[in-house]
Amino acid sequence: MGAQAGGGGQVTPLVKLTGVGKSYGSVRALEDVSLEVHAGEITCVLGDNGAGKSTLIKIIAGLHQHDTGTYEIEGEAVRHTSPREALDRGIATVYQDLAVVPLMPVWRNFFLGSEPRVGRGPFKRLDVATMRATTRAELLRMGIDLPDVDRPIGTLSGGQRQSVAIARAVHFGAKVLILDEPTAALGVKQSGVVLKYVAAARDAGLGVVLITHNPHHAHLVGDRFVLLRRGTVSGAYTKDGISLDDLTREMAGGSDLEALAHELRRPAG
Repeated sequence: MGAQAGGGGQVTPLVKLTGVGKSYGSVRALEDVSLEVHAGEITCVLGDNGAGKSTLIKIIAGLHQHDTGTYEIEGEAVRHTSPREALDRGIATVYQDLAVVPLMPVWRNFFLGSEPRVGRGPFKRLDVATMRATTRAELLRMGIDLPDVDRPIGTLSGGQRQSVAIARAVHFGAKVLILDEPTAALGVKQSGVVLKYVAAARDAGLGVVLITHNPHHAHLVGDRFVLLRRGTVSGAYTKDGISLDDLTREMAGGSDLEALAHELRRPAG
């Protein structure tokens, strides 16, 4: 799915950021951030609030441009001027709020903004039958069993809504899928549902960027891990290079946490 072998047999990443930085006035949001996203892999970006995750998403998704460094898609340096330009290059982003219309049926939300039509001139109308059938088939292809696609999408659980958004991105030809904290507001069971479909997108050949602050969820599905702290990369690992315990420790602050524990220790009585 797009990834090609470069010189020396190396596979060209779908997305590659090298030394990327971004400032808003005098505030440095990102500095010297590098990461790679490969086809059929999940790259997890972890960090607390204020770590720079949102800025990173906006740069990859085309909402903002980077100030320094390079952003490459399949080996070609790019500088997106809009999310539509990024989407045209195969970069799809699913934000936490999902941008769905709660009272519209699932099939209408699935095709929102890309509705097929039949007929000509004044007789042109939405191809409802095709949209219903395609939505049902695409959800099933991803392993999502949702018999009634006429239900308002707002009546689905949070996990189901996320799953529909993932299936939509796959159907419309995304090469890279960015997921912004997809399990943040979900319980354990619904988080498991979403992670299952994140893995299905990976298995369909997409490169997935999973933004999360949950190391347990990341380690379950991730192939690569990039830890952000105050706008810089504090660690970059592959799956076989870090255990869940170590990832959790690094996410929690590592040596900073140990220093805090020492400060909070009760004085010897």
